Amino acid sequence: MSGSTSLQRRLGLGLTLGVSLLWLLATLASGVVVRNELDAAFDSAMEETAQRILPLAVTEIVNRELPGLSQQIAMLRPHTEMLSYLVRDASGTVLLQSHDVNPALFAARPVTGFRTSDSHRIYGEAAVSNTIFIEVAEPLAHRQETARQAVMALLAPLLLLIPLSLAGIWLWVRSSLRPVLAYKTAIETRGAGDLSPVTQIALPEEIEPVAQAVDQLMERLRRALESERSFTANSAHELRTPLAAALAQVQRLRQEAPETQWQQRIDHIEALLQRLARLSEKLMQLAKAEGGALLATEPHNAVAVIRLVASEFRHDPAGWRLQLELPQTGAVMTTLDMDAVAILVRNLIENALKYGDETQPVRVSLSSEGRVRVSNGGPPVPADQLAGLTARFARAAGAHVSRPGAGLGLAIVDAIASGAGTRLVLSSPAPGQSDGFAAEVMLPGIMPPTDARQSVPWIT
Repeated sequence: MSGSTSLQRRLGLGLTLGVSLLWLLATLASGVVVRNELDAAFDSAMEETAQRILPLAVTEIVNRELPGLSQQIAMLRPHTEMLSYLVRDASGTVLLQSHDVNPALFAARPVTGFRTSDSHRIYGEAAVSNTIFIEVAEPLAHRQETARQAVMALLAPLLLLIPLSLAGIWLWVRSSLRPVLAYKTAIETRGAGDLSPVTQIALPEEIEPVAQAVDQLMERLRRALESERSFTANSAHELRTPLAAALAQVQRLRQEAPETQWQQRIDHIEALLQRLARLSEKLMQLAKAEGGALLATEPHNAVAVIRLVASEFRHDPAGWRLQLELPQTGAVMTTLDMDAVAILVRNLIENALKYGDETQPVRVSLSSEGRVRVSNGGPPVPADQLAGLTARFARAAGAHVSRPGAGLGLAIVDAIASGAGTRLVLSSPAPGQSDGFAAEVMLPGIMPPTDARQSVPWIT
């Protein structure tokens, strides 16, 4: 099975990376446009500079007392000269120049129009019948730096846009997927026996077919489980009457049969019928445990149910081993169905009496928080066998069994616990002991009880 990925993470990262990539491409395209526009603006500035300076330069040159004298314009204050110019005649003689000009940048003879050297952009203009020329030069590095700064100004918001986009898209996707998360939570919080459709959540159109398919699958599964449970319960129920009749006939046959070898066969048949009757009863309990509807609408007193179940063992030969630890006063109210509580406690007690040391007591306790624990003495159960004891017809290997059983007791308790939203916890050795076995279940829907507890041995 391939590892699952988060749709929210994929959408968040994908959309953020997509937006960032589009922003980067748009910035690069804008950089090209900005570079062209800057070149056009700088060319226009050079042309405007040349056309403004040239008439002034012509006037100054014509009015000189000494014609042909080269003059350099003085610098008013220190500054970086981005545009430098050179005024020459047709032969290339310098007549006027800016304070920071490098004559080596220009050709030997003046040229009109735009041209580009390795390091500068140059514009030339002529006046007085092409006898006086002006050439304006601008470093290409200045244009490149200006274009770089313009592109960086467009890219700088991307540093803030990426985390903001990620957070915004993440929140938007999470909000959009909230019905899906609610659908997931509604399924997770259901009990093991609740297979009814989930129709109260408005899901996105893309997820709705999946939810409908899940509901259809749950409906088919519910029908299959109900058919199986119905068959198990009906079969066990229908067996009760013929089993009771057969037992009655066997008991009558024992009284009428002579004291011969037939008595042993009759005892064996009666034992088998009684075992079959117990198995039928366990199957009915298992069907109820797996059938759902384990929670009652109104809470009831678990203390009274446990006392009633314990009283059923009054005439059992092993009943003297029971010790009850129950709240001394008050009640422990739970929403677990009364029949489910009785079945749960009865199976735990029967399991402890069958598998525990016959010389040690079986402790049945109910804490104020609603924790039911049944513990018994005896050799510890190996750890590798402990987890498998809740399987159907599973019994600990090598355990001493004082009475026959079907291996369904802990499976029934585990089914009740799972259906009620809690769980069965098995431990061996028992808590606080060096040996023994303990099973405990936290009852659901506990009301605030009395904290005091009373420990008394079972009295027949």
